[in-house]
Amino acid sequence: MEDGLWLIELESALQDDCTVDDIYAICHGKTLPEALRLDVWQVCLGVRNKPDQLAQFNEIYDLPFQALLRSDCEEFVSKLGNEDEDKVSVVCDLESILTFYCKNRNLVYEPNNGWVELMLPLLSLKLIRSDTYNLFEAIRDTYIPKGCSKNGTVFNVFRLLLLYHDPELCTILDTKRITPDCYAMGWFQTLFASTCTLPVVLSMWDLYFQQSDPFLVFFLSLIVLINQRDQILAMKASTKEELIGFLVNMPCNIEADDVLDFCSLAQYYSVKTPASFKRDLLQVLFGAQRGGSSKPEGSVVSQALCLPVSVNELIENASIQNPHPEAVRFFLVDCRPAEQYNSGHLSTAFHLDSNLMLQEPEAFQTAVQGLLRSQRNAIDANSNAGGEHLCFLGSGRLEEDQYTHMVVASFLQKNTKYVSLLTGGYEAIHEYFGEGMVDCLEDHDPLKCLLCNKEQLRYGGGKAIANNNNPKALNSGANSANSSATNSLKRGNQRSGHTANNNGTAGDRKSTIDLFSKLSLAMKTKSAEVKEKLIDYISNPNANEPGSSRTGNGGEKHVSRNDRNGKRYRNVPPVFSIGEDQEDEDELNSAASESSLVVRGAKTNSQQQSDPTEEIVSIQSFLKGPDVIRYFKCQEVHLNGYMYDSYLLVTAKHMIVLRELETRRDRARIIVRRQLQSIVKITAKKRHRDLITFKYGYPEEENLVITDMDRFLIPNASEVTDLISRHIIKQT
Repeated sequence: MEDGLWLIELESALQDDCTVDDIYAICHGKTLPEALRLDVWQVCLGVRNKPDQLAQFNEIYDLPFQALLRSDCEEFVSKLGNEDEDKVSVVCDLESILTFYCKNRNLVYEPNNGWVELMLPLLSLKLIRSDTYNLFEAIRDTYIPKGCSKNGTVFNVFRLLLLYHDPELCTILDTKRITPDCYAMGWFQTLFASTCTLPVVLSMWDLYFQQSDPFLVFFLSLIVLINQRDQILAMKASTKEELIGFLVNMPCNIEADDVLDFCSLAQYYSVKTPASFKRDLLQVLFGAQRGGSSKPEGSVVSQALCLPVSVNELIENASIQNPHPEAVRFFLVDCRPAEQYNSGHLSTAFHLDSNLMLQEPEAFQTAVQGLLRSQRNAIDANSNAGGEHLCFLGSGRLEEDQYTHMVVASFLQKNTKYVSLLTGGYEAIHEYFGEGMVDCLEDHDPLKCLLCNKEQLRYGGGKAIANNNNPKALNSGANSANSSATNSLKRGNQRSGHTANNNGTAGDRKSTIDLFSKLSLAMKTKSAEVKEKLIDYISNPNANEPGSSRTGNGGEKHVSRNDRNGKRYRNVPPVFSIGEDQEDEDELNSAASESSLVVRGAKTNSQQQSDPTEEIVSIQSFLKGPDVIRYFKCQEVHLNGYMYDSYLLVTAKHMIVLRELETRRDRARIIVRRQLQSIVKITAKKRHRDLITFKYGYPEEENLVITDMDRFLIPNASEVTDLISRHIIKQT
């Protein structure tokens, strides 16, 4: 009886001027009867009363790629098993629709672009040609992400989602160098029509179009992976090709009865994901597919360490009272230096000084344990500061935030779920509150705040030149707030009670500031217990200065000055040694090196000894040079805390370092070109053995004179040091 009632109600609604929301309220995810499917899809896709566009088609098939298009259509239809008479008609309709689509949108047909497979469910409805075309065009515009190509933004976003929800699984695929475009191309191009059976696709699309959420394909793909994670983990020893073959065909196992649960799980993971990436990427990933347009601007996503979160979502999230139990709740981790944190921060922020990671590893680990305990306490106390989702906050200045990125990477390496990074950092928060920062920021001191005093920035005990030429960073908070209001999803926000209002951005922002101001006051007065626990775990490196004890050379033997030009390492201990590296800074200061550097672009002592022309080279060409024995991806570390993505190359006689250019990641500048014989010592931290220091100089009687040094953060550093040590000894 109930089944009959909802069908009668649906038929009645379709006869009236119903909306997609009306259909969703009636169907509740049920599979549609064939007789009503066309009408429902037309309403959901907004093409119910659309005119016949194919009437404009002149039936001239003269595209440069026409032969290829016709061949693919014939090959596809031959696999459907139709009668010969039907095949001719189906091929004709298919070729006509795709030919007109190319001409109408100025697009080029390419093999394996998913268009033909996407047509299969539509052809199965046996509609008139004009209805089929309108549905195809609407699906492509609304639900197929733009730029579904190798290394496309679509797949960078999907990888970040996988890293957010299942970092272990993401790491395994990354280790195998299996990127999402290797296995999920067909999923995104065809909404699973290329891999699932026709009954499954029809049922899935019934639910899909009722949801009106173009991002659902990301979460459906995520569920496919997570459901098969045990099998994927068991195949760690398999070859890359075997694993890709398994991944590509995973959706084939979905049956029609599984579709409702499959989509429900996808919606659950959607709720458990920060929403700002949807709002910020909606225009980039979805919209009318037209030729001649540039590729989606996804460079920020492609280079993102983890899932980005916009400042407006972070602030609004902390301001929500009595949120849904499954909704995202952030635990904010402020990774700025102590002096910056103490001159202004959000009341809900836990302080974890990122500088501790290299300066005091043991103190850093203690602080991390404190962070996790504080997070649990805040969640148990149902505090606004508590949440499962870790959102890390840097200063917003790229040079300083290298340490913040290292902290985030350390959590990801431990397969920590729900790790995100605030876009724009503290600068975005500062800009977001504007004049309201006095009420909304805790301990804000305009005299010490770096952003309030751009003329003379002080951090790390030294002076730095203000970067006033980067309005993009300073405006990121405002831009994020505006984009979130204008780029809201088609209907997802309405169901949660957050209806978009393009003209109400300023008012919404003011109410958010007012609410956050009240929250800040509540955090100070009503949540004293949680606040006290947070403060207990705040780590201040100024209170624990490293000891002044130094590690001497001990019994290490060095060659004499007279032997400098001979075979210097005969009968001496290996050049590589593991030891406390606290003497590096003093040695380097005495060599008049880079410790005074405060802005990027200034030449370090290393650069002064490199090629005087500052040679710019192609990275791939240089790495494949005949003299290169091996190369290693690394980060060049300066004493002022700046870090640069680099490559360390080893030849038979030289060590060369290439620093990636910010503007062109495929090219690099030669920063270091050292003779291996000039290396007199290689040291590493006992508690951070991937931080390697190469010291250059010469022995003078019983002493070792250090003239310069370079420091790098190198994954699996022992391979580098062993290789360089062997080649140094070969020259003796």
